[in-house]
Amino acid sequence: MGFKVFWLAAFIALSVGEAATVGLVCIWFAVGALGAFFAACAGAAFWLQLIVFAVVSALALALIRPLAARFLHTDRSPTNADRVVGQAGLVTETVDNGAGTGQVNVLGQTWTARSQLGVVIPQGAQITVRRIEGVKVFVETK
Repeated sequence: MGFKVFWLAAFIALSVGEAATVGLVCIWFAVGALGAFFAACAGAAFWLQLIVFAVVSALALALIRPLAARFLHTDRSPTNADRVVGQAGLVTETVDNGAGTGQVNVLGQTWTARSQLGVVIPQGAQITVRRIEGVKVFVETK
C-alpha cells in the first residue's frame, strides 16, 4: 500500500505543479505517476512501477505534447518594431543603398532606411515599409 500512496501523492503534487505553471512542464510526469499508481494497484514490483512511470511519461511527452502545443499556441504579439511593417511613412533623408544613406519617419519614429528594390528614393517621397532587418526598415515608394 505504501507505493500506491507514493504514486498518488506524486500525481497530485505534479498536477498541482502543472496548474501553478500552466506551461506543460509537469503534466507528462503526472500522467506517468498515474500509470505507476495503476501498476502499484495491480501489485507490480517497485522496479516495474518505475519503468511504467518512465515509459508512460515519455510516451505522453512524445505523443501528446506536439498536439497540445499546437492547440495552446498563442498568437505572437507584435513588438513596436513589427507594427511599422506595412505602414506608410515619409522619407526625411534620401534613401540610397549605394551610398548607405536614408532615413524615414514612420508612426512618428525615425528609422534608418534602405530601398527594398534598390532604387534611390528622394527626400519627401511617401513610402511603405515592407520589412525590418535589424534596425533598418526596407521601403518602397507608394
